Amino acid sequence: MKIVIGSDHAGFQLKEHLKKDLSTNNLIFDVGTFSEERADYPDYAHLAVESYKKNNSDRIILICGSGNGIQMAANKHKGVRCALCWNVEIVKLARQHNDANAISLPARFISDKEALTIVNTFLNTSFEAGRHELRTKKINAK
Repeated sequence: MKIVIGSDHAGFQLKEHLKKDLSTNNLIFDVGTFSEERADYPDYAHLAVESYKKNNSDRIILICGSGNGIQMAANKHKGVRCALCWNVEIVKLARQHNDANAISLPARFISDKEALTIVNTFLNTSFEAGRHELRTKKINAK
């Protein structure tokens, strides 16, 4: 699976942790940031979406302190359905019902272990389609 990952400074350590676990079975495109030096989350959300489209990637993982800002920036892009995920139940529903192709993680509110479980669920849960497909098509309708 081709995965794009990006974070601001608050998500840097969690991003690095996730990359180690994910790189074994996946091709990872890391768009930064590459340190804990202050960085603006919209810059990395936009870079991640650009990389996702350019590399025909399968999923996007974004990380900032709360998960909110980076998610909001990513969702400005047509075709991106980024869900803020802080537990397994939320990420399952985001994939099954919303066909989320991106998630944002709140680095300041979840552990490394929780984040890895969330990400693995994100990567291994399928979209149920059916009644949900009509709804997801309406997201980019306007």
